[in-house]
Amino acid sequence: MVPNALQAVSAYVIPPLLGFIVLLGLALVSLLRGGGKRTNILFAGICLLGALLNADMALVSIVFDERLALRVDRTVHFFFVFSIPIYIRFVHAFLGIRGRRWLEVPAWLLSIAFLTIVPTDLYLSGFHYYSFGRIARAGVLFHLFSATVAFTVIYCLAVLYRAMKESADNHQRNRIKYIFGGLGFSALLLAFTILPVSGVPVYPLGNFSFIPAIFLAFGVLKYDLLDIGALIRRGTVYFLLTGILTALYILIIFLFQTFFLSTGSGDSFVLSLVLALIIVLLFTPLRERVQSLIDRLFFRGRYDYRELLREISGKMASILSISQIRGLLLNVIHDALQVERASLVLAEGGVFRLYNGEKPDGEGEPPPGDVIPLIRFLTWEKRPLNRVAVEKLRTDAETREAFAGLFDLLGAVLVIPIPSREGLAGLICLGQKKSGELFVDEDLELLTTMANQAATAIENAQSYEALEALNRDLERKVEKRTAALREALAERERTQQQLIRSESLAAIGQLVAGTAHELNNPIAGAMSLVETSVETIAGWEMQADKRDEVLEDLRFSIGELRRSAAIIRSLLDLSRQTQTYVEAVDMNRAVDDALRVLHNQYKNLPVEIVKAYDDALPAVEGNFANLGQVLINIIRNALQALPEGKGRITLTTRRLSADIVAVECRDTGIGVPAAALKDIFKPFFTTKAVGRGTGLGLYLSHEIIRRHGGQIRVESAEGKGTVVTVELPCRRREA
Repeated sequence: MVPNALQAVSAYVIPPLLGFIVLLGLALVSLLRGGGKRTNILFAGICLLGALLNADMALVSIVFDERLALRVDRTVHFFFVFSIPIYIRFVHAFLGIRGRRWLEVPAWLLSIAFLTIVPTDLYLSGFHYYSFGRIARAGVLFHLFSATVAFTVIYCLAVLYRAMKESADNHQRNRIKYIFGGLGFSALLLAFTILPVSGVPVYPLGNFSFIPAIFLAFGVLKYDLLDIGALIRRGTVYFLLTGILTALYILIIFLFQTFFLSTGSGDSFVLSLVLALIIVLLFTPLRERVQSLIDRLFFRGRYDYRELLREISGKMASILSISQIRGLLLNVIHDALQVERASLVLAEGGVFRLYNGEKPDGEGEPPPGDVIPLIRFLTWEKRPLNRVAVEKLRTDAETREAFAGLFDLLGAVLVIPIPSREGLAGLICLGQKKSGELFVDEDLELLTTMANQAATAIENAQSYEALEALNRDLERKVEKRTAALREALAERERTQQQLIRSESLAAIGQLVAGTAHELNNPIAGAMSLVETSVETIAGWEMQADKRDEVLEDLRFSIGELRRSAAIIRSLLDLSRQTQTYVEAVDMNRAVDDALRVLHNQYKNLPVEIVKAYDDALPAVEGNFANLGQVLINIIRNALQALPEGKGRITLTTRRLSADIVAVECRDTGIGVPAAALKDIFKPFFTTKAVGRGTGLGLYLSHEIIRRHGGQIRVESAEGKGTVVTVELPCRRREA
């Protein structure tokens, strides 16, 4: 049975025609804009073979001459047999698989072998006629070719699926997804054409290969998988759109003519005029509506581009703080693009600092790698750079590896330069989108515009901060000059006080010199007599316990006379401002000796003396007599502060650190008024009644402790007592 071709072609020609247009468009785009890369050439070859096969399916039904149709069919298959090695080679090159030449070489040899049978009836022996049209009839060896194609498709889909599951990079995963869904299922549908060719009366599924081909075109054009550029992508989309609409209009015209003109009903001129008017009225509006839909589908994101830019522009224009600009920029990027990670690399004072989304207001960190080469490259290129494009840069391998490593350290898949008048103000570094989608053309336009606005805002903020710094510097200079004036006035006051103190010290020197001269002679005579008495008594025969008691008192008297002589010498040294500090002083013993000197002053008073000594206290390097004088002055002041001599005095020694020893005297006396504490170490200052104190005890004690490299502190509260603390280094530090 020979069917009427005009009746079958209406339902049969359009699907393969659409597949031919889509696949041919992809092949041309890949060849013209693929940069001559092997992967793009192989991709173009596969698309071109698919387009030829779709054209063959349409032509077989259009050509009336069966011999010519069979010749066309065999001619197309003469090229199509090479789809097996090309498909395998493309998948290997696309995924970077090497070392499988053992599979590619036999595929090429098998395709060459198929060339010998394609022109014969062993491959295609004629045609089948079905209700949906005419299709080739398989020869004996065609099934071998079909089995080989099936194995190739299954193998390639399995390899693509495994690579898609194992890939951690969104860009690569999306590339594989669209190749798997588009090219893979197109080949799978074409492979199912074996059914009607083998005599099974089912509509050839290969005619619907344009559906996954459109899916593949969507991925290639939206995500720029072939690096063809935004303008070319739009032009390609509109070209494919025009081709599809043209095919639809051809179908409308054909159906119109078939239904009306073939039946002889109606006036052909009137019907043609009506048809022309319909096409004219519908073509432009329909094309514009479809283009608008394509724009929203391909080139619009999930945010309102213009509204977002208007909002950012308004906020940045009012911000004069660089930290706030950083925070706004990172927050907007996170909220609008929903990226896993966003960071800024900004130039500050000649160095670059890294700020991430967690603490944009904090202090920046040094970048994890050397960003200077990337900054120089982007200063020259002045365009965004993504992680995949780094591997395709026309530069040396070392530079590409360095850039790729820096992208990995920054956790970035896209870098947007922030321009400035001197070069680059910094970089916007973006990680992958949380959704797994890729950055589209609108994202790049938004980010580039934001980078330009941020550059202007940063320059304005830097100028404002420089002006603020200048004002602060001026204020500091005024404060410094004011402080210098106050210091000059204070120095004048100190000079006056120093003159008064010098006169007081001169009087002290005269007093000490005279007193020491008057006391030295009687003390020396007393010491001589006591020593003679000790020698004499030692030879007496008397009760041993009484003699030892008298000798002990006399020996103690000798020690105290010697201490008096040492104190007089220290007074003389103090007046001459000279002293030596070489003795190892046991501060526990020094406190005991001071108590012994003062024993007669408190033995008849209701006073409690509490000793809290540290037995492991290290010795202090200093002057025993001077330190004893300090302790006597402190303990005497404590005794005199007790009301009616009643109370408690606690003497404590302790080790503050490995090198510091402290002696503390705590009393329960009347205390010192708070207003008097600041003057307590001044010469001639006293809170005692007239005749009970000269005001020199604490002054001299302060000077002695200072010369030992230590410090003395007084803490007191009226009615609660006083605490005097002396801290001394174990080894004296020279002032």
